[in-house]
Amino acid sequence: MSVETRHRPARADLIAVTMAGGLFAAAAVTGGVLHMLGRPVHAPAAPLFAHWLPHVGPGTPPALLVAVLVCWRGPALAAQLSWRPLLALSYATAAAWTFSLALIDGWQRGITERLTTEHEYLHEVPGITDIPATLSVFTTRILDFQPDSWATHVSAHPPGALLVFVWLDRAGLGGGAWAGVLCILVAALAGAAVPHTVRLLGTDEAARAVLPFAVLFPGAVWFGVSADGLFTGVTATGIALLAHGVIRGRAVGALAGGALLAFGCYLSYGLVLMAPIALAVVVLAGPRRRVAGWALVGAAPVVAAFTAAGFFWPTGYHLLIERYYQGIASDRAYGYWVWANLALMAVAAGPAAAVILRRAVPAGWRTLATVRPRADNATWVLTLAAATAIVAADLSGYSKAEVERIWLPFAVWLMTGAALIPPAGRRTWLAAQAVVALAINHLFLTIW
Repeated sequence: MSVETRHRPARADLIAVTMAGGLFAAAAVTGGVLHMLGRPVHAPAAPLFAHWLPHVGPGTPPALLVAVLVCWRGPALAAQLSWRPLLALSYATAAAWTFSLALIDGWQRGITERLTTEHEYLHEVPGITDIPATLSVFTTRILDFQPDSWATHVSAHPPGALLVFVWLDRAGLGGGAWAGVLCILVAALAGAAVPHTVRLLGTDEAARAVLPFAVLFPGAVWFGVSADGLFTGVTATGIALLAHGVIRGRAVGALAGGALLAFGCYLSYGLVLMAPIALAVVVLAGPRRRVAGWALVGAAPVVAAFTAAGFFWPTGYHLLIERYYQGIASDRAYGYWVWANLALMAVAAGPAAAVILRRAVPAGWRTLATVRPRADNATWVLTLAAATAIVAADLSGYSKAEVERIWLPFAVWLMTGAALIPPAGRRTWLAAQAVVALAINHLFLTIW
């Protein structure tokens, strides 16, 4: 093999990353130009929904330390440790990474106050004295410009999201600090759930390659703290349980996975788009997929409970769309955000995502062309399933801006293709992931 041939894939990876970076730069420049022309895109640091604010904080040293340790020792440890201790280490490290990034903004601004503004869930918690009564009238308060309209984030989501924080408050863990900690701890579950799913559906080697990338995920900037981090952890765990159920033939796993994924749809309307990823699990399960039917059995009580309590999901969804266009969404141009949203994914998922997608497409094509089932199909099937969810969300027009946070439940699954990156190049792209996260968190103050 010639030197030129050996280097061609690396050049193609660099081209893919350069194109992703160029897309983000184009979105930033275009957003600035539109603002000067009096046609603002309604994102303070377009395309990012953030404020330009270079700063350091108490989380800076631990964030740098975690990044260095994972880049230096992560791949080696992932290859050497036995699986269960490795998953525990993965979860702990993902939590440490997210906590440290949040603390760059300080304890108050970075964690405690994030979910306590007038637009957030905790703003409504004190007024919830009767949960059944709240659910029975929930949809009547979704539209804006009413005396009792829900706060922005409550109205934009099904009642499950609000209920999580109400239950937390009822458990004696009220206030912004506990809510922020909960979001981080649940979000960190993705650091274990994603590689474990790959191991169940694919190979041990592929899962070990994915693990450091799932841990050092740039989207952790928004995991800490936003409710979308909570949503990511819940749905990632649901997918992992579904995979466990179908691969191991355990109905209880499929039941639990179905229940969590159904509850995810009552956390955020957009999480119905976890369907392509769940379908990918079923397809990869092969002949064992018959157990997947138990997921529907697990989902049924969740749907029945919310419906019986008075919240009918389709009604809430249609009212949300009306509420969506009562706000700045009506002024956010689809023609800009339909591609600027994808530029945001270049940041939230990191440069490694561009490399993985660049490699996943030909990997899938080669497999389909030979019509030979392969043990490593999970590396590209799950990646392309996540990309499908993102494209569907983008084309819908119901997520214009802020997708660096909103699409985290899908974006984290792009990391499932990390094994497609040659071993010699993984540490480089892992470092690039860390650099993006650290740069965003130190240069901008993310909001929402």
